[in-house]
Amino acid sequence: MREIKAQAVTEAVAALCVRANNHLPPDVQAALEKAQKTEPWPLARETLGLLRRNLDLALEQDLPICQDTGMACVFVELGQEVHIAGDFEAAVNEGVRRGYGEGFLRKSIVADPLRRANTGDNTPAALTLRLVPGSGLRITVAPKGFGSENMSRLAMLKPSDGAEGVERFVLETARLAGPNPCPPMVLGVGIGGSFDKVACLAKKALLRPLAAPNPDPYYAEMEARLLAGVNALGTGPQGFGGATTALGLAIETAPTHVAGLPVAVNVSCHATRRATAEL
Repeated sequence: MREIKAQAVTEAVAALCVRANNHLPPDVQAALEKAQKTEPWPLARETLGLLRRNLDLALEQDLPICQDTGMACVFVELGQEVHIAGDFEAAVNEGVRRGYGEGFLRKSIVADPLRRANTGDNTPAALTLRLVPGSGLRITVAPKGFGSENMSRLAMLKPSDGAEGVERFVLETARLAGPNPCPPMVLGVGIGGSFDKVACLAKKALLRPLAAPNPDPYYAEMEARLLAGVNALGTGPQGFGGATTALGLAIETAPTHVAGLPVAVNVSCHATRRATAEL
């Protein structure tokens, strides 16, 4: 049995909060660069250039990519042969508290959804924990801004709606989002599971590198078809029109009940942020 001290978890989460907010993942940056080179609409091409300039400045000055430094969504894969010495959830939240404080990141979390008092330190994190074989500990922090999160949707379709119904719902979600999520977007799509599971699948899909298709060719083809359909909407970067409404689209699936076809779309902005550490 391997032991990891809670303090190590706190330090890792704190560093990841800062890194994720200040440095765009290489795959997302590469997608932006590719989009700028291939975008035919001059205004859209210029807008993509401004977004890239913002990324460069954030990197040069070690400042957040966006003023909305998001809710700290923390995904953990914890090996079954690992013992955490201390309170694991408290260690994660302390890491968020330190990271958002030391990194001078905006604190956006309110303690109660209706009474709206700010917690003052961006805690608690939205923690997703999965037990896996082995003695490793993998932590991913994915700050999620709510300009894009608010555009996300979930539907409990009928099995008879089939693939056509799923694709229609995804495209409708992208159309309704319009310029609100600061496009070009990245879309995470969940299909299957239950009401709660499908939302988790859609969020998980945003963690996959943009250039990595679904390993199932059936869903890889659907991803490519949907991405082309979203870009054909013409919303374009920041809503100014053009061929680049989305940088990527990933689908995650799970078994579901014979009577259901849940589908969820988690919308993310061009600053799809995530950073990972292994302890």
